[in-house]
Parts: sequence; structure tokens; C-alpha cells
Amino acid sequence: MKKQLKQFKKKRRQLISSFLNGKVDNFVEAYSDLVDDYFRNVFEAKHAEIRTKNPYAIVAVGGYGRKEMCIGSDIDLVFLFKDKIDEKIEQVIEHIVYPLWDLKLDVAYSTHTIKDYLDLIKENYMEFTSALDARFVCGQSSIFFEFMHEIRDSLIAKSKEQIIKMLIKKGEERHKKYGDSSYLLEPHIKGGKGGLRDYHTMLWIAKLDYLITSAKDLEIYGYIPHKGYDILSKILSFLWKVRNSLHYICQRRNDRLYLEYQRRVAKIIGIRRENGKRVAEVFLNKLHSHMDMLKDMYVSFLIEHAYKGKHRRSEDKQLYTESIEVRNGLLYFRSSEDIIRNPALLIKIFEESQRLGIPLSAEAKAIVKDFLFLVDKNFRSSPAILKSFEKILISPVKEFDVMEDMLHSGFLERFLPPFKGIINRIQYDEYHIYPVDKHCLCTVQKIKEFEKSQDSIYAKIYKEIKHKKQLLWAGLLHDIGKQSPRADHSKKGALIAEKLLKELGYEDRFIEEVKFLIENHLFLVKIATRRDINDEETALYCAKKIEDIERLKKLYLLSVADSMSTGAAIWNDWTETLLKNLFLKVLNVMEKGEIASKASLKIIEQKRKWLASQLKEDQKELIPFMSPRYMLYVSEQDIKKHVELYSKLNNKTFVWAIEKNSAPDIRIITVCAHDQPGLFSKIAGILTLNQIDILEAQVYTWRNNIAMDIIKVRPPLDRLLEEERWHKVEQELKDALEGRLDIEKAINKKSSIYRPRIRAFSKKTKKVIIDNKSSSFFTIIEVHAPDFMGLLYKITNAIFKCGLNIWVAKVATKVDQVVDIFYVRDFDGQKVNDPEYLEKIKKEIKKAIKEERYEKSRSYYKAL
Repeated sequence: MKKQLKQFKKKRRQLISSFLNGKVDNFVEAYSDLVDDYFRNVFEAKHAEIRTKNPYAIVAVGGYGRKEMCIGSDIDLVFLFKDKIDEKIEQVIEHIVYPLWDLKLDVAYSTHTIKDYLDLIKENYMEFTSALDARFVCGQSSIFFEFMHEIRDSLIAKSKEQIIKMLIKKGEERHKKYGDSSYLLEPHIKGGKGGLRDYHTMLWIAKLDYLITSAKDLEIYGYIPHKGYDILSKILSFLWKVRNSLHYICQRRNDRLYLEYQRRVAKIIGIRRENGKRVAEVFLNKLHSHMDMLKDMYVSFLIEHAYKGKHRRSEDKQLYTESIEVRNGLLYFRSSEDIIRNPALLIKIFEESQRLGIPLSAEAKAIVKDFLFLVDKNFRSSPAILKSFEKILISPVKEFDVMEDMLHSGFLERFLPPFKGIINRIQYDEYHIYPVDKHCLCTVQKIKEFEKSQDSIYAKIYKEIKHKKQLLWAGLLHDIGKQSPRADHSKKGALIAEKLLKELGYEDRFIEEVKFLIENHLFLVKIATRRDINDEETALYCAKKIEDIERLKKLYLLSVADSMSTGAAIWNDWTETLLKNLFLKVLNVMEKGEIASKASLKIIEQKRKWLASQLKEDQKELIPFMSPRYMLYVSEQDIKKHVELYSKLNNKTFVWAIEKNSAPDIRIITVCAHDQPGLFSKIAGILTLNQIDILEAQVYTWRNNIAMDIIKVRPPLDRLLEEERWHKVEQELKDALEGRLDIEKAINKKSSIYRPRIRAFSKKTKKVIIDNKSSSFFTIIEVHAPDFMGLLYKITNAIFKCGLNIWVAKVATKVDQVVDIFYVRDFDGQKVNDPEYLEKIKKEIKKAIKEERYEKSRSYYKAL
């Protein structure tokens, strides 16, 4: 047995080496055959030595059964008996399976009789699909064939329709979980749309009718078109190369192609730079292209062979042109010769697809690609062609995205030439989940989805917008300027859009509006996350820049759709709340006019009267101590709560209250304390020590030297022990404020075991910006830095050491890049205007955000 194992180990190493050198055409089959040989050799060697009374078959299942063994794949086996499991089978398994475990290979085995295995697969989806791929390896073949006969007679024959529905449903759930792999920047090679599991589902459905075993059989039995096997085999070959390369790099099974692996995978499979694009971009383009073809093949397969009439009703719908027809629930050109006579058919087929909700066939897409040379300047300048494109652009969302088909067929970049510069353009950061072209299409989809949004404010605003076409053009072109990474993409994109829309024949007024939306598509998000939206000057500034209410509504929906399409790292409950509140405040200013100082004074006076009627006699004495800013921005009910909190302070260092916000992932901490130097910095440090993220802080000081700090945070990760964590935080804050805990020392100790996760492509900026124009009363400090343990404490401590008090803090974290905003005044309560003083502040903060461990980690990952 040692001989067989040694031989297997040597041949496996040689096979992997040959794959890495590009000398193996079909690695997955060759590796599967190698594993087969090992089992057969060991079985033959041990069969005479370990004689079982009951014969058995060794059966390959799952990926091994399909002969799709990748470098990190599990080896799935079933030891199958006819009626009774032999007690000596454990000895057999010990000699066959255990040595492979010693080689660190993942081998999963089970032992069954035919009956109990059938019972298992009836109840378990994973076991059922695995058994559909079963293949005889060695032992008694009659047992295996009897089992397969039983599956067909006792299970498939009786439940075929239910099984198909189950397979389709599981596919939909899988797509929802892993996303569209023909789109994603970090696609899932196996589980996403266009992934290998789509091919497996096609195989499984086909196996319900015939005993097929390979991709070739799909063509032989008519499940894919003539010559479809040639296309499918090229797709599978490419995906298996990618998957094996990924397994080799990770030294384990991994099907998520993260950005840091892409260049190395591309190198293994021989991808080179093309047309000025990076290797990773060329690779991603090829990968998306292959996965898109598989996705199309899968959709066509389901429509023709699985849905059983669900899409057939569409064939009764009236087509607007005789040159296009519906067959088997898909759109086809009747004749390619018609396109020569009438090039408009190239866009008409997409228009019909949008109108009827019927996808293009793979054949139709191929014909579109072949005739793209007809999409020239005359084609683009035709008003009728533009009208067709506009219908597609503004039409409601269907089950599938027609513009995605236009993109993958090459039509979109031919009709809108600037689009070519953003095709598969990778955005090297940690929060975009799509390449630029796919992100733009996703933004358009999100905008159109607002019409039927469950959030009433989005649906209401979308319906109120008169010129939706301008908004949708802005959504489609908002990142068109990213074809040149070094430029300000918003400004450059606005100029590119201006030129393009002029060529298409739009009027100047229309173009200017789209241009404004593109140039300012980040404006509201930046203001919401980087400025104090409770400051009336912020709303006034936005209103003056935007000028028009309809424009504000379009810009707001564009901002929301853009953020949603970027990914969960950007769009969350907190960002949504900030953006919505800013929009409503600006809308209020534009509808009712500027907020006058008299109105502010009136609000303050009303609150004072209300408090005087609600508070106890001894509590009323506190009202004169409350600053106008505090009275203006804090609600009456919250002020009343703060007074109650203050009544508990007495001689304590501080008291606090923690409330749940309307958003489930936000807590509001109110700290009432006798004011002391660097109070907010110390609070930030203690929260950092306990891994509690600060989102926003409002710092108020009453005239009796009482600090009232209102801090919005993310709750502790462990919600079950949340109360215990808050007690711990409270005690540590008490120790820090009373001088028993050195925060800086504690943070340094904790951060010594923390290595920041730096992605290989990270290019994080460090800069300090001081803004003395946006606010009449505060100096605004904006800090951009890579995130690391204790960063916020270091910044706030540096600000305190510069002789400044923090009045407002906003913390915007993009995965591991932070933008911290602080509204500050000096200890005398004044803005900082002295240029030398401002330069000193910059210098001290830059010194604070220099983190040596971050630089070492960056070098470490770069070396990798």
C-alpha cells in the first residue's frame, strides 16, 4: 500500500507541475483518473487480504463523480452494499482513505446499503445531486448499476417535475447568495450566475431524462444547440483553469476570486496586458465573457427544457417587426440578410426584448456581434435609433436587464463609444463590488426600481420627477470619467457626457442638466458624511449650489442609487439616514426659503417655555446654563432626558445613558460629566479599546461646566453579552477619567497584536484638510487616513494637545480607510484663523496618523 501511496503522491505532484507550466489540456479529468487509479490499485492489493462476506462497490460522487477534480476539491466516496454492511469495511476504509488524509487531502466517505442510501437522498438535496453524479470506480459493478436503476425507477420516475422545481429554486437561492459572477469584481467561480454550478444544474436536469455523463451528451441529446458543445467546452476549460489556479495559490479549496489573487491567477493561465489595460483587467474581461456565455446558455436551457411552458405564452405577443421572431421563449432574427437592409434591427431586437420581457437567444447575440460594424456615425445620429434607445433606458425593470445584454454583445460600447474606456475597468479599492461598466448599469437599474420601492420616500420622489430621462442618462454615464484613473472622474465625466449627448442630438438645456448631475453625483454623499447636517449653514450651502427643487430630487436619487450599487461597505442604514436627513433639510430650505436667525431665536424661545412648563422647580435653574446651539439642535424630549441624567451626577465623575436608535445597528450614548481637558478624546479611546465604532458625536458644554456628549456608535459585536460589555466600558471610562488607566499605553498594548488587513492593491492616502470657509463659527478639520487600532484616539488627542475643543465629530469609514471630520474651536471658543497655528495643527495630526505597524503590514503584503 505504501508503494501505491508513494506513486500517487509523485504523480499528483507531477500533474500539478505540468498544469502550472501549461502542459495539461484537461487537468480535472486527468486528476480524477489519477485518483481512480489509486483506489483501484489499493483495492486490488487489499481485496485478497481483507475479505468481506458481503460484496460492495466503491462509488465516486459529487465533483469526483463528474470527473471534475480540482487541486483543492474534496474526494467524495460511497462504499455501497446491496443489503447489509460488512463489519470489515472499517479495515478497508482504514487502508484506502486514511493514507490520503495523511497527505492533507479532503476525503469524505460514507457507507450505505442501497435502501438506506435511497432513503437519505430522498430527504437531502445535497445528497441527491451528489448521487446523480455517481460513477462506478471499483468493486462489484452490479451493486452500483442496481442502485442507479432504483434511483431512476423509485425516485426520478415518480417525482421528476418536483425535482426540476427544486433544482431551479436552489439555483435562484444560490444566485441570490453569490450574485452575478459575470458582473462582480470578485466573482464566485462556482456558485454565482454564470458559475460552474449553473452547468451542473443543466447536467442534473438532463440526467432526469437520459443517462448522460458529460457536456458532450448535452449536445447529443439536444439540450444545447448544434456546435454548442464547442462553446461550452471552451467555457468549462477556462473556468477550470481559473479554479485550479485559485486552489493552488490558496493551498485549499476557495471559489471566491478576490482581487489580490487575480494577477497571480492571470499569470498562471498565461494572460498578458492588452491595449493599455492591466493584466487583471484583461483577465477579468475574459472571465466575465466566459461566465456571461455560460449564464446565457443556462437561461436558454431553463426556458427550453425546464420551465415547461412558463415562457411559451410570450410567443403569442405581437412583435412590431416581421424580421424578429420568438422561438422557444427566446428572440431570434428571422434572417441576418434583413440586418444588412435595415441596420435598425440591431437595436430593435433589444427594444422588443425590453417591451416583451423576452431574452435574446445566444444566436441573436452572436449575430449582433457580427454586425456591429453597421453601428456607425450615421446609425448613432438617427432620431429613430435614439428614440429606441431611450425606450430601453426609461422602461421599467424586467426579470433580466436588457442593457446587460447590450453590454455583453458589444452593442453598448459601439453605440456609446466612451463606454469602451470603462469596460471591465477595475476600481482598486475595498468597497466597489463591480467593475465600472457594470456599476453604471446597476445604478440605472436601481434608479428604475425606485418606482416600485418599498421605501415610500424613494417611490414618491421618483414619481414627482418630470424629466426622468435626464436622471437615467446621468446614472448611465456618472462614472464615464473613470476611463482615466488619475483625473477627477466627476468633472471629466461631465465633459465626456456633454460631447456624447451633443453628438446624439440633445438640446443644450438637457445636456447642462445631465452634466450638472454627473459633475456633482458625489456632492450630497460627501456633505452628509463629512459635514454637520444639523448646522443650518450646511443646508443653505447645498441649496445655493443646487438651486432647483427638481434637480435636488434627481441628485438625491442618483446619490442613493450610486451608493447602493457600490456595495454594502458604503450603503448601510447609517449612510441612508444621513443622506435622507440632509435631503429633507435642503428641501425644506428650498421650499420655505433661507433659515433666518429670527426663526432660530423663535425655536429656542419656544423650547425654553416648554421646558419651563415641564421641569421641576430646581431643574428650571439649569435652563439659563444651556447654550443657544444646544437649545437649537437638541429636541425638547432629549433635553428633558439630559436634565434627568444630570440630576444623577452629583459628585460622580460622569453618568451615562445608552439608548437603541430606530436603526437596529446604532446605539446612542449620552455622557454627562464634569468637563475636563480632553474628555471626548478619552471617551473615544475607551470605545476604541472595546472595539466599538463611533459614527458621529455632538459635544455640548453647559455654562455650569457640565459636558453633555452625544455619541452615535455601532453596538458591540456580541449582542448576547451587550449589557456586560457596556458595564466593562463604563468602568474603564471611570478609571481613565480618574487617572487610573493610561489609555495610550492600553491601546498600544492591544494594537501590538493587531495587524491591519492591507489588500495588495491598497493605495490609501493620508492627508489633513482644514476648511475655514464652510462654517462661520467653527474651523473644520478633515482627516483622511488608513484605519488602524487607536486612530480616532490619536487624532482627537492631537487636536486636544493643539489647544482645541471638539464640538462636532463625524466618522466615515470605508472598510479600512477613514475620513474623520471635526468641528473645532480654540479654548477661548473662537475659530482658528492664524496661518501658523493652522499649519501647526496639520503637522501634529499628520504625526499622529503615522502608524509604523501599518507601514510594515503594507510592505509585508506587497512582498507577498
